This record gives sequence, C-alpha cells and structure tokens, in this order.
Amino acid sequence: MNGICTLANDRVFDQLVALLNSIEVNIGRDTPVCIYPFDDKLDRIRAEIQNRPNVSIYDDQDSIRAWDGFMQRIAPERLDQKLRLYGAHRRFCAFDAPFDRFIYMDADTLAISPMNHIFELLNEHDWAVYDFQFLDPSKIYNLDAPKLYEVFSKERIDREIFCSGFYAAKRGLFDRHQRETMIAQLVAGDREILYGGAGEQPVLNYMVMKSGIKSCNLAQLLPFGQSTGCSVTSNHFEEKDHVLYDRGQRLTYIHYIGVKPQRMEEVCRSGMGHFPYRDLFLHYRFLHEPEKRPVLKEAPKPTFVQKVLTKLRRA
Repeated sequence: MNGICTLANDRVFDQLVALLNSIEVNIGRDTPVCIYPFDDKLDRIRAEIQNRPNVSIYDDQDSIRAWDGFMQRIAPERLDQKLRLYGAHRRFCAFDAPFDRFIYMDADTLAISPMNHIFELLNEHDWAVYDFQFLDPSKIYNLDAPKLYEVFSKERIDREIFCSGFYAAKRGLFDRHQRETMIAQLVAGDREILYGGAGEQPVLNYMVMKSGIKSCNLAQLLPFGQSTGCSVTSNHFEEKDHVLYDRGQRLTYIHYIGVKPQRMEEVCRSGMGHFPYRDLFLHYRFLHEPEKRPVLKEAPKPTFVQKVLTKLRRA
C-alpha cells in the first residue's frame, strides 16, 4: 500500500491542517496519511483527524523507542544525549510501518501535484527526492572534516545529498542489522563528518549514502527546463487556481522552509505578518473553514528605535 507520511505535534497544527487539505485536493481525498509524533503534544491533532478517516497517528511504541535509541547512541559525546534527542528523527519510523511505499512530507509543505510521478520512481529506485540541496552540501556534511572524503567521494557529495523535507522510499530499508552497523561506524568516527546544526537531516543523508541503496533526484533526472523549484525562497513562482507554476511547469510541492511556526500561527490567528506565498497557505489552511480565515492586516511600521535595535541584533 502507498501512502503519505509526515511528522507533527500541536505546535505545527496550522501547517499540518494546510498539508492535509492540500493532499486531499491535489492528490486525493482518500489518500492514506500517517502522522509520526514529534512528541506527546497531540491533543489538537487528535481532535482534527476524528473527521479524517484516511489519517492516523503512528503509535508503535517499540518502533518509536528503537529509533529514539538509535539517535541517542550516535549523538556526539560532547553533547548531553537527552538534549540531543528531539523528535524530528521519528520520521524514520516510516521505514518500519505502515506503508509499503511512501512519500514523506514535512508538515510545512503543501502538495501541489498528484504524486504518481514520484511513486513511479520507486519502480526502479529505493529512494527518490526532488530538491536542490546538492548545491549546498555545507548543511549536510562538515566540509572541513579531514575524514569526509575518505567516507564519501566529492563526486557523490556533490550529486547525492538531499533535503529531508520530502522524499519517497520503501518499507524495511534500514533493518536492525543495518542500524547496528551504522551506529558502529558513526561512533568509530564517521559522525565527525556530519554537519552539526541540522538534526536528523545529515544522519538521513549518511544512512542513504552509506547503505548503497539505489537513489535518484528528479531535479537531476529531468531534462533542462522541465524541473521545478520547491522552496518559498524562490520568488518567481506563479499562482493560478491555488496551484504554483515554475516557468509554466506545475510544482510537485512547496516547502515553507525557514518560516517559523510562530509566524504562521500569528498570521492564522490575527492576520498580522507576512511570508512568501502566504495567501496560498491560507487557502489550504482554511479550506474547510473559510469563515475562520483571518482578514489580513498590514504590520505597523517599525519605529526608529526598533530599526536600530533590529540592526544591532543582526550585527
């Protein structure tokens, strides 16, 4: 069975609702969706999905504990492991259940197209992504680590790295034996090559590259001019009928990367604030509650003192 996976807690409630509604509209109302719990703060989410029979919350505690333990064991020794452990890695539970093949989407993404073309990539590959993270490997690996190019060639690093916010994969890719092998390699020195500021993302890249599974990136497979962007940092996308286009090509998904949950929550609550493609997000967030959609307001202009303080903070 195919399905969509995501990771959430009540802090990203607004993003999750928008994502679920975008899946309903652009992929299909009956598409199975599994939410992996970032933590135990899920009251609003549980209430929301009572009327969404296609959506479930993952509750295999043995699987969750196993992946918690995996992350604890590979945490750098210089860090308190309890501080190091946070819930973003629980997306890895998708390798255990419930779908045979799945697409993982961060809660701060929107589905813009049907995903058939992504699932089709899994006919020939074990892992598929669609992003341009390979242009900036510094957010995946420590490029100054002496051991980096002993573990992976520069050619592989320049081509194979990916963003962990969107990928397609198969159940059972990383079994217990593979995890133990990777833990041993990381503890023996490989963890020195991981970029330290991006949580589970460098770990997931390492797992995919180290395992040798067959992977691909649609951004590299498509002919020139046929691939699209996926990030809100691109300001040239055109919106038509609540769908985004990149120079005439329909996006597969849009990732609101860098937009903090607090900002989205404030816009949803009061209409104050701005971020790229805000109206598109609000359309999907309030798709079934149009009467609750906020009236957008312009933020008050900062005073001279506020401008000075902002410059000082940036400095």
